[in-house]
Amino acid sequence: MLSGSGRYVIAFNGEIYNHLELRREVEDSLSSAKEANAAANRPAIAWRGHSDTETLLATIEKCGVEEALRRTVGMFAFALWDRSTQKLTLARDRLGEKPLYYGCVRGAFVFGSELKALRAYPGFENRIERRALALYMRHNYVPAPWSIYEGIRKLPPGCYIEVDAGKMREGGPRSAADCQVRTYWSALDVAERGLQSPFLADRQETSEEVERLLRQSIAGQMMADVPVGAFLSGGIDSSAVVALMQSLSSRPVKTFTIGFHEGEYNEADHAKAVAQHLHTDHTELYVTPKQAIDVIPMLPNLYDEPFADSSQIPTFLVSRLARQHVTVALSGDGGDELFGGYNRYFLAMRVWRKLRSLPAALRHFSGEAITALPPATWNRIFALLRPLVSRRSSVSNPGDKLHKLAHILSTRQPEDFYLQLVSHWDDPKSVVLNAEEPATALNRNTDWLGCEDFEHRMMYLDTITYLPDDILVKVDRAAMAVSLETRVPMLDHRVVEFAWRLPLSMKISRGQGKCVLRDVLYRYVPRELVERPKMGFGVPLDHWLRGPLRDWAEDLLDAHRLRREGFFEPSPIRQKWEEHISGRRNWQYPLWDVLMFQAWRMNADAGRDA
Repeated sequence: MLSGSGRYVIAFNGEIYNHLELRREVEDSLSSAKEANAAANRPAIAWRGHSDTETLLATIEKCGVEEALRRTVGMFAFALWDRSTQKLTLARDRLGEKPLYYGCVRGAFVFGSELKALRAYPGFENRIERRALALYMRHNYVPAPWSIYEGIRKLPPGCYIEVDAGKMREGGPRSAADCQVRTYWSALDVAERGLQSPFLADRQETSEEVERLLRQSIAGQMMADVPVGAFLSGGIDSSAVVALMQSLSSRPVKTFTIGFHEGEYNEADHAKAVAQHLHTDHTELYVTPKQAIDVIPMLPNLYDEPFADSSQIPTFLVSRLARQHVTVALSGDGGDELFGGYNRYFLAMRVWRKLRSLPAALRHFSGEAITALPPATWNRIFALLRPLVSRRSSVSNPGDKLHKLAHILSTRQPEDFYLQLVSHWDDPKSVVLNAEEPATALNRNTDWLGCEDFEHRMMYLDTITYLPDDILVKVDRAAMAVSLETRVPMLDHRVVEFAWRLPLSMKISRGQGKCVLRDVLYRYVPRELVERPKMGFGVPLDHWLRGPLRDWAEDLLDAHRLRREGFFEPSPIRQKWEEHISGRRNWQYPLWDVLMFQAWRMNADAGRDA
């Protein structure tokens, strides 16, 4: 779109939720007192339509790019060409809801929302970046600013870059690393300011302010000229979003849930109970293993970069279900990172305090004892003990969590402990050939949030890594594949900034997270409908790899093939594969990392050849 003056041209992806407010500001700034008296209700600017893209352009003309970014409330990525200065600006929203890649290909500066757009550039031959591959093997995603290709980067959330066409003609930049990344909104600054200026009120007043901010965010994101609905898992976050949506709507909100017949992976019954209580227009679909497995061949093309969070499968299925009824869906993502919902937040320090008091030899022996039994056996033991423990103390998939614990028993400081908690392959360079793992926010101590609470430090790191590079990627790509727009009201930056002002006790207390968010939800939904152990949005991948996916996986993990292709050392992969199919261990996640890379590379090569 061309700006009103003709100076700027923009390519825009996303939504500006406060664009009507920004329009009024533009109109006010261009109206003199005399004009206002002469035409009391006539805009001072001749708008060509009702698009938020036009509003953004007008705001940029009024106050410049950086100030316009600071004034926006929304999710977006855009490219702005200034015809006057011959400069290109690329910008991304504060929390990273929308993607943006950029870099150099054969001397040309390229950018786009998808890597496949960059691969389509004539002569694209950028090699796979082995350092990024090592990061991917640790985390199951490629963290920003890295991409899987050499010379191509992801723009980090809350940032923008400028590229001068004149300097390009003079010989630079020659790679993405040459571009200076500027920050207009910093999660670190927000966290530090929030902790230094806490919101000191009782729990009642605090929950009322959280509710006010969420209602404000949800009301803005429900505005659309197309049908709007919501994902509903029956957990705290999605239930809170749906409850507030329903309170703001004069008709039943359309809600959507995917169910599985395998009980340990199924949340549909919980979601249905919440939907019935709130009187939403609820749709649920129980999928068979075949329906879920049929999604797998689509994943490399949908995600466009190696991505191995296996909940990508149900996320795609629920997005496809929702798109049959609505065009926009709100989700509850972000609540765990902001309000302390992940099990590791309130279990980590408890475990760490006990670990550091034990002698190293005893920790080593304990780890060996735990891994002597496969996760399935531990699950059966815990199932037998379940009647003897409180419901709050029970956890889902205890066998997997115990095996994870066994691998972190040797850690010496909380930072190492956390890194182990979020790692799939503990030593990626031992499996990725000719690769060194670069430093990231997770292993650079200078990037850690400076506060006493280890829980807050973990929440901050998840906010700048796991949230934008895994959770938001998973949802955005799955939804875009079926032309569904997803919106994330928890990630309104005003909600985020207030959440960081809350003391830890408002988030985590007595072994339970999201305390203040629960207070908001309980005004609308009885606690017995949502009080249960946290369950991930997963699939029985471990069983599938031993069953219907075994031949497919065996072909991709063949030792001769791995050796010939030259990216992986076959031995550790084959060892994990053989242990997995025998049932001795559950290596579903590390193996899925390899399988998704292999499938992605085949798809990328096929697309390039075509």
